[in-house]
Amino acid sequence: MRYTFECDYNEGMAPEILEALSRTNMVQTAGYGMDPFTESAKEKIRAACECPEAQITLLSGGTQTNQLIIDTMLAPYEGVVAAQTGHVAVHEAGAIEFTGHKVLTVPSHDGKMDAGELEAFAAAFYGDGNHEHMVFPGLVYISHPTEMGTLYTRDELTALAKVCHQYNMPLYLDGARLGYGIAAMPEVDLPFIAKTVDVFYIGGTKVGALFGEAVVFTKGNEPAHFVTQVKQHGALLAKGRALGVQFDTLFTDELYLRLGRHAIDMAGRLQQVLADAGFAFYMESKTNQQFVIIENSKMEPLAEKVGYGFWEAYDADHTVIRFCTSWATTDTALEALAAVLKEVL
Repeated sequence: MRYTFECDYNEGMAPEILEALSRTNMVQTAGYGMDPFTESAKEKIRAACECPEAQITLLSGGTQTNQLIIDTMLAPYEGVVAAQTGHVAVHEAGAIEFTGHKVLTVPSHDGKMDAGELEAFAAAFYGDGNHEHMVFPGLVYISHPTEMGTLYTRDELTALAKVCHQYNMPLYLDGARLGYGIAAMPEVDLPFIAKTVDVFYIGGTKVGALFGEAVVFTKGNEPAHFVTQVKQHGALLAKGRALGVQFDTLFTDELYLRLGRHAIDMAGRLQQVLADAGFAFYMESKTNQQFVIIENSKMEPLAEKVGYGFWEAYDADHTVIRFCTSWATTDTALEALAAVLKEVL
């Protein structure tokens, strides 16, 4: 059997979700998220976030979630500020620009944005005598974990939020892998995130769901007629119950957190497997994404035996590749990887 560590959504869904979808399959409900499963999921998410006033919408994918939040929260003349390595700046195929909003970039530090540099960026913009002829910074985008598997500390998030509020730029946190981030750094939990940022989403697609992301507006700041705008973007799922059942299950008995902890436990074992194979790590990551440097000549032989993700060229003779664990990673898969690495390398 050929195992793959290419990404964290190779499998279908957590068994608990599969069972719940099957058990509720013949229950008749209204569409478009107006069903009891979705309402129950929202109440459980509000409780988990300790944010009873949170406005929540369930969407089916990360790209449409990023596009929707950014497009609906920005004025036509505004853009979104992101780190140079940020997902919306690099890996969204221009989805943000497609809506007419420019992605404005600031330096990336192992995937993270620095509050001091963000403040300098905003100050320079408003200090420019010609800024009325420029794209206004209207929203700040970060992800936790970042594209590089790194994490923001409580102090770093607090500092970013302070700058954002100073310059009237809502702070948006992409939580595609949030379950893994919380497991790796428990002090940055859902209540803290809900208190600190203006909007975020809880990623399901990468953390045990078949598909789905839960958007959480935390300050009574959901854009007007948000559902209408969701539909305008072609993102309103008629059978919204499919999302509701999944998130209702993820937030029952702390399943979401348990799935995240499993992936991080497996990531610790993955690190050891990679280290034992002699890999040099591109950077330190405490999350489920591990980046290593491989000789180009070894890439094809390895790809024939096990799946991994291409990341970027390192130099003329080496490449950075990524291995991911997930909620579904097994000891058997890691043992197989160790055997393959011993054979190929």
